[in-house]
Amino acid sequence: MTALVIAEHDNASLKGSTLNTVTAAIQCGGDVHVLVAGGSCGAAAEAASKIAGVAKVLVADAPHLANGLAENVAEQVIALAGNYSHILAPATAYGKNIAPRVAARLDVGQISEITKVDSPDTFERPIYAGNAIATVQSSDAVKVITVRGTGFDAAATNGNAAVEQIAAVADTGKVAFISRELAKSDRPELTAAKVVVSGGRGMGSGENFKILEPLADKLNAAMGASRAAVDAGFVPNDWQVGQTGKIVAPQLYIAVGISGAIQHLAGMKDSKTIVAINKDPEAPIFSVADYGIVGDLFEIVPQLVAELG
Repeated sequence: MTALVIAEHDNASLKGSTLNTVTAAIQCGGDVHVLVAGGSCGAAAEAASKIAGVAKVLVADAPHLANGLAENVAEQVIALAGNYSHILAPATAYGKNIAPRVAARLDVGQISEITKVDSPDTFERPIYAGNAIATVQSSDAVKVITVRGTGFDAAATNGNAAVEQIAAVADTGKVAFISRELAKSDRPELTAAKVVVSGGRGMGSGENFKILEPLADKLNAAMGASRAAVDAGFVPNDWQVGQTGKIVAPQLYIAVGISGAIQHLAGMKDSKTIVAINKDPEAPIFSVADYGIVGDLFEIVPQLVAELG
């Protein structure tokens, strides 16, 4: 029994989600191999070889794999699938683009967003926006799984796995990479940040989100938002935290002007410490908050910043 982890990377370094996925793979039992499919991706492969618990790193290096196009990466996984009992990918946009294609080609059912491994064939995953946990048992010969990173600790990076170059599959020719626009920020990446400051509809406008910036600066925090704030056009889509946004579990999550709709709670309730600021004492966000402040956020946030000064 051997598991294959599809590494998420940018050719130069691994994304943190890969480390969480390796932890899940280790819990499935047996050896763990990591596939690094990319172009000029030696640095990412070297980083993968240092993940504790990994027995082997497979490197498929070709120009048509450089941009992580799901059609090509999925074909690379299919070429290897016969050697593995489990194929795991992070439950990120990258993994969610590849894993369903692999499952369909293998004619197996995908097990999505697992948060716990009960046994090699039994897994737990949240359903109904996290209000219930489903225990899923698979009898498929190959289990294709996406892993919710917040459910597993990141694997250590003190390993020394063997690195093996493998033949890259041919370009499918179905898609071509045109361009990529990356949001640039001096703040930590939202899903990897230890502290997140999020604003909701209660902020009133996009201009008012600037009130949160000094607080985020003091805490070296990423900035997030509820879907209501994103839909209102206050902030960009990539700030959205929730069931249809990004799933986060930082050490500290500060929710400002967020009522706490179930979809938002599904994306942040695993945070270690939750602080809520809202003028409505009946707001659902207080049901998951460790600390709650009832009051006007436009007065409270500057006071917090002053205290942190």
